[in-house]
Amino acid sequence: MAYISSNDNRLYVTLEQNYGSAAAILSENRIPAVKLTVKQQVQKTQRQDKTGSRTFLGDPAGLRKTTTFKLNTYMTNWADQTAPPPQGPLLQASLGGVPATWSGGTAASATGSQLTFTTAHGLAPGQAVTSGGDIRFVTAVVSPEAVHLNAPFTVTPQLNSPIGQTVLYSLSSELGSVTIGDYWSPGSAAQRLLTGAAIDQMKLTINGDFHQFEFSGMAYDVLDSSSFQVGEANLTTFPAEPVVQAFNYSLVPGNLGQIWLGNNPTQFLTITKADLTFGNKLELRANEFGYSLPKGISPGTRSVSLNLNLYQQDDSPTQALYQAARQRSPVTMMIQLGQQQGELLGVYMQSVVPEVPDFDDSGSRQQWQFQNCRAQGSGDDEIYIAFG
Repeated sequence: MAYISSNDNRLYVTLEQNYGSAAAILSENRIPAVKLTVKQQVQKTQRQDKTGSRTFLGDPAGLRKTTTFKLNTYMTNWADQTAPPPQGPLLQASLGGVPATWSGGTAASATGSQLTFTTAHGLAPGQAVTSGGDIRFVTAVVSPEAVHLNAPFTVTPQLNSPIGQTVLYSLSSELGSVTIGDYWSPGSAAQRLLTGAAIDQMKLTINGDFHQFEFSGMAYDVLDSSSFQVGEANLTTFPAEPVVQAFNYSLVPGNLGQIWLGNNPTQFLTITKADLTFGNKLELRANEFGYSLPKGISPGTRSVSLNLNLYQQDDSPTQALYQAARQRSPVTMMIQLGQQQGELLGVYMQSVVPEVPDFDDSGSRQQWQFQNCRAQGSGDDEIYIAFG
């Protein structure tokens, strides 16, 4: 009998149609996971009955359960653009909106931040386009053939240049849930199924070894192949792992990307560290009489915040950013991860209030540390995330 290798692990994520009812796990739902942590606790109660002894007699069956999880996954290339990106279901569960896929187009011309197509583009504000290893977001539709982008492309598209396909994840007031399959080798080992996984917080780390997502939240229940009972998560049997197929992907180095800041967007090349935190202030309907497991998801006020470290320079864009922080004036922010088509992720926030930075002079060069810069909006529009 051998130990179970922690590397012999495969994770699958699928959107659920109904909260807590396990979704089918398919081969194409596999994600490039780093780590999954799951913790289930039974509600602790204090017995007050006189038992005639100092011995604890135990808790009754049927007490409420609380299940929490944290999932880390690397950003990879979007190899099959006929299917959602690997982290697509997790992003959809985080943000809530239905993904909007744009199939691409052909450029007629580009002048600054305005892009004109040879035919009608069919784009809406918030959607993204790619060209020459850049991803940009549509801020306004100028005409059926032209759009205004949040920033110009690094290399201006020429006549008949291809404009690449994208898929957009946007916000909604309501949230969905996912089923997470946690499978191990050998098959006789305990396998797990996390149902009703609702994302409370998503964190994106920039300029690490690799671009990485962290998703954490609360779940309906966690099942396992060793103790499964018929009826759990509306299942008659514990689902077997799908046929393990070739899982080829490439990781995106954490140093590759761009950040554009300011109301006259400028690419900042002095960023040393950044992390984006998205929070749903989630509560589960878990305290209602008659139930030991949650009955639904109840999100609160959304929070989108950014921490950003950069070297101070005496140029006008850097000084303008400090002035905006002093005056609490909103600025636009766009983060691009990756630098080639099929390995791009863009994050666009159209109104972020920068906080006055801390001055860090502990190193050989002075850095500014912007902490908890929060995005705002007019209604489910604080943040847009797109793959390209």
